Amino acid sequence: MIPTPYYLIDKSKLLPNMEKIAWLRETSGAKSLLALKCFAAWSVFDFMSHYMDGTTSSSLYEVKLGREKFPGETHAYSVAYADDEIDEVIASSDKILFNTIGQLERFDAQSAGHVRGLRVNPGVSTSGFDLADPARPFSRLGEHDPEKIAAVADRISGFMFHNNCENEDFDRFDAMLGHIEQRFGFLIRQMKWISLGGGIHFTGEGYPLEKFAERLKRFAGENEVQVYLEPGEAAITKSTTLEVTVLDTLYNGKNLAIVDSSIEAHMLDLLIYRLNAKMEPNAGDHEWMVCGKSCLAGDIFGEFRFPAPLKAGDRLSVQDAAGYTMVKKNWFNGVKMPAIAVKELDGAVRLARDFTYADFAAALS
Repeated sequence: MIPTPYYLIDKSKLLPNMEKIAWLRETSGAKSLLALKCFAAWSVFDFMSHYMDGTTSSSLYEVKLGREKFPGETHAYSVAYADDEIDEVIASSDKILFNTIGQLERFDAQSAGHVRGLRVNPGVSTSGFDLADPARPFSRLGEHDPEKIAAVADRISGFMFHNNCENEDFDRFDAMLGHIEQRFGFLIRQMKWISLGGGIHFTGEGYPLEKFAERLKRFAGENEVQVYLEPGEAAITKSTTLEVTVLDTLYNGKNLAIVDSSIEAHMLDLLIYRLNAKMEPNAGDHEWMVCGKSCLAGDIFGEFRFPAPLKAGDRLSVQDAAGYTMVKKNWFNGVKMPAIAVKELDGAVRLARDFTYADFAAALS
């Protein structure tokens, strides 16, 4: 048995997402690129590459990882490239997307022979959090003025619109795409490819996948472009758990259980967005607050129900622990990073990576 804490990537739970992505590609013609900013556990990239078309990135290191570990296309994007990395980004990618016209012009000479694109900010989004809203006031994420974009349209062959965020509402997606077509259609029709970004929860239960496929196919046909999607959470939702063990219990007005993990170190988005973890099972007569082991007072996974009182040694499974977890894990308090394990389709579990004191020491100097 693998010692906790560890992330457990279950291929049998990853597979349904992959099959929906592959079906969408065949039905709509849209290609899907894994967004490495969300999930970069390359131990399962070979498996995922049978269903997806490549990767998209947010930095030089993600570009290099995509090129080295994931067969298919490698798209490079960054909010800003530095002078000392642009040549390596270009060498490691099939397409490079610039965040601003300023960056496109700054690196015009180096990128002139490369497939180039520009991020466009359509001014609308589905984000419920201002922190994550790419279309928030004064946003630095993409160009928004059609006239300015038109002036450089001859230097690029594609756009990237990323304005969805955990969007489960197809009608909302459809309306926003209509807004994009209305405002930027004359520019889109000059391009060869368009990325509609990520944040579209099209692998979720009940999502009208057929309508989504028809809308993408129609958009591609009417504008004569190749459509790309950049799924992150949609690719890996419900595929992974964070396995933890109860270390201690106490009562201070509520039943408290301390586990060998930490939201600040291992599930940082729970802290950033003030969210509760998902726990299964979450039913029974006994309510417990599950707490992390760091010194942060608010290191709390949430309150859950259990069939019996928790005790030291009990194992708990935190659900949906793939997206924005492993890519954000850190060494706060020197808490041991969770190992990464993979459950194969035949049920066998293998340890893909463990982290030791040497890794902790190597992260600092």
